[in-house]
Amino acid sequence: MARGFFVTGTDTGVGKTLVACALLYAFSRAGKSVVGMKPVAAGREGDRFADVEALARASSVRADSRMVNPYAFEPAIAPHIAAQLAGVAIELEPIVRAYAELSQRAEVVVVEGAGGFLVPLNARETGADLAARLGLPMVLVVGMRLGCLNHALLTRRQIEASGLRCAGWVANCILPDMPHLDDNIRALEERLGCPLLGVVPFLREPTPAGVAALLSFDSLIEAVA
Repeated sequence: MARGFFVTGTDTGVGKTLVACALLYAFSRAGKSVVGMKPVAAGREGDRFADVEALARASSVRADSRMVNPYAFEPAIAPHIAAQLAGVAIELEPIVRAYAELSQRAEVVVVEGAGGFLVPLNARETGADLAARLGLPMVLVVGMRLGCLNHALLTRRQIEASGLRCAGWVANCILPDMPHLDDNIRALEERLGCPLLGVVPFLREPTPAGVAALLSFDSLIEAVA
């Protein structure tokens, strides 16, 4: 069975896909066969789902789109609402089965969540329930902006409450000029209780390779050696 990581974030649009792709790149450079998974995607751009395509490009293993992305919805809205509009119910079992199949094809599976950690997936379950079912170590992406301290600490607390291990966090600078950036990063280092994997500065055209070079994934790579 493959080893893997679940990438979650403090909100939508904080750089989960970019960090997930950087993880895939780093593991591939370390000699591992890798595949990315986006269980639920909401927001089609033209005829494509950008997050799903980015993960596929960063993967060394090709897999059927139904395994990589079991649920995809056109509007960029909360997944459970998008599913309701499509007349579909998001269920965890198909996602768990798809992950198990991917685990047979690659040594490392990187799963990217939808939105924030507690985003509803259906009437009863959230992204946290999915993460708990998969049982993977978590990588938390913090979008560095006003309010990120509260969002990050609440997300970290919920990860722990879900019985999951946080393998580390990434400070992703999504604004070009956040006031007191260093102070905010220091505050999170002191409180999150998991390793800071690195800081991604504001980049107008980031790439997985470029971001991977800014982050320290050694502990994560060693965990799957």
